[in-house]
Amino acid sequence: MSTVKSALAQKGGALIHVRSTDMVVEALRRMRDDRVRAVLVIDDDVLVGIVTQGDCAIKVLLPGLDAKQTPVSQVMTVNPVTIKPDDPLDGCMAMMAKRRFRHLPVLDAGKVVGVISIGDVVKNIIRDLEHNVDDLMGYIMKDGPGG
Repeated sequence: MSTVKSALAQKGGALIHVRSTDMVVEALRRMRDDRVRAVLVIDDDVLVGIVTQGDCAIKVLLPGLDAKQTPVSQVMTVNPVTIKPDDPLDGCMAMMAKRRFRHLPVLDAGKVVGVISIGDVVKNIIRDLEHNVDDLMGYIMKDGPGG
């Protein structure tokens, strides 16, 4: 099974984040502009939270708050569960399913290096399955009995 590090390598791109003092509207702009559904909240190079579109809808829109005047700190999930680059992706998928969240920040020696989404995990699993099928087809066509 693949690791978090291999999934991050497939993604590329910059780390998308906001500060806890930024307004929710800024987090939403980042999500829109970068076509993601969550952004990390980083203050002084330290991960302090994560905010999702769902957080914004449930904690800002439904109560009738103004996203331009509501700080991210008011709606973010503090101290999110994190993973390491060497963690296996199947363990991440199990954790996401069990704990019912879709994004996991990745820390390497305490430094934020990325975020893995359930979509990243699924793409990697599909890629691994395709490689396995190719290997099996090669074995059957060349190396198998009668080949």
